[in-house]
Amino acid sequence: MVHARRGDRARYKPLQSALVAGSEATSTVAALLRLHPFSTLYVADLDAIQRRGDNLQTIRLLRQNFPALNLWVDAGFASEAALLTWLDCGITPVIGSETLPPEDFLDRAAKLCRPVLSLDFRGKDFLGPSRILDEPQRWPQRIIVMTLSRIGSDLGPDEDKLHDLRRCAPGHDLFAAGGVRNAADLSRLASLGIAGVLLASALHNGSLAPADLRRYG
Repeated sequence: MVHARRGDRARYKPLQSALVAGSEATSTVAALLRLHPFSTLYVADLDAIQRRGDNLQTIRLLRQNFPALNLWVDAGFASEAALLTWLDCGITPVIGSETLPPEDFLDRAAKLCRPVLSLDFRGKDFLGPSRILDEPQRWPQRIIVMTLSRIGSDLGPDEDKLHDLRRCAPGHDLFAAGGVRNAADLSRLASLGIAGVLLASALHNGSLAPADLRRYG
């Protein structure tokens, strides 16, 4: 596992965590579950997203070792064949707008499973086909709002963007990704009606204590 920072993937380094020595996947997940009984783990397979192979075997190992854990996996899905291969591992596919092909793949995927859509942004720029933002009626129920430039930063979540998307899709479950630092951030996001958050840095550096996680978990 690596420590993501601001979406600059070329500079990602192996994870350094106060929770566990090293960055091996199963040990890291076990440490996270000792911190809090999380029900869902989000995984971005950067090799698959960048078309440099994949970590399918690692995902299978996680499924074997943590059978009760819901695995949300973004592996740059862009074809039904790839989607079916990963579904065989018992994962929930996250379809990232960044790698979404221009044809109607999102609609076809929804016929095979219940995907999560990740709306990916770099700053104010949307990454993906612009029509996706214009057609919220086609979105699946669960939406990740991914602000890459805030991942691993100390900038806080992009509350303005979350507020705008909350207004566009009031009936959807929105999950904030990028910039969450502490319990105060969690409190503000809860007040916006955000269904959940993707956490990494705040867990590994100890900014969020078990009591904070119990309160908002």
